[in-house]
Amino acid sequence: MSEACPGIPTLEPFRVKQSPPAAYYVPDFITEAEEAYLLQQVYGAPKPKWTQLSGRRLQNWGGLPHPKGMVLENLPPWLQACADKVSSLGVFGGKPANHVLVNEYRPGEGIMPHEDGPLYFPTVTTISLGSHTLLDFYHPVSRGQHMEGEQGPDPQTEEQRHFLSLLLKPRSLLVLRQDMYVHYLHGIRLVAEDTVTEKVVNAGGSSSAVGDTLSRGTRVSLTIRLVPKVLKTSIILGRRK
Repeated sequence: MSEACPGIPTLEPFRVKQSPPAAYYVPDFITEAEEAYLLQQVYGAPKPKWTQLSGRRLQNWGGLPHPKGMVLENLPPWLQACADKVSSLGVFGGKPANHVLVNEYRPGEGIMPHEDGPLYFPTVTTISLGSHTLLDFYHPVSRGQHMEGEQGPDPQTEEQRHFLSLLLKPRSLLVLRQDMYVHYLHGIRLVAEDTVTEKVVNAGGSSSAVGDTLSRGTRVSLTIRLVPKVLKTSIILGRRK
């Protein structure tokens, strides 16, 4: 797959070499002033923009992704600037990002292991604001593990399938593509503090060391993506061109 999906020259210095293809981690992608401004905009958004989910709340910007296509909505200027900055790196095949999820995680909140799915261009980018987190990666559950009556080893636990973590510091950018997007699940544990272990493969490039315990604050993530399939509003409203 790496041959079919070459690297991104502007990001190659930030590739996480201990990870399967391909994860890029850029510390201090934005400044402290930019972080403060973005948090101000997030919390200044109208209350109806927030959706409360189990373990976090979020804002959806750009439209609602759908298998038949997304009705495109303009991003607000503060998010458009972030999308432009990320898109300029060439992470979406030269096309501009058009969708942003704003997630808020309070201490003790997280998200179960999941994959982002086929509605998006197979690259996900995330800017972290306000606090660190550990993003955990898991091997998928083998298809045969839940077949009734099948002989063999017990189903693997979530902990047994966990093989790698990335420490995401405030103001950093994470880019996941290729196998790291397609083949593995990622999630955030529902804990109030994180312990740095040998599985945190990028800890060496930060001020954290194995054995450190990091207390979480409230983290806001900007997940910036490209939804390739969009619909023209005129078609949705039944108007002819």
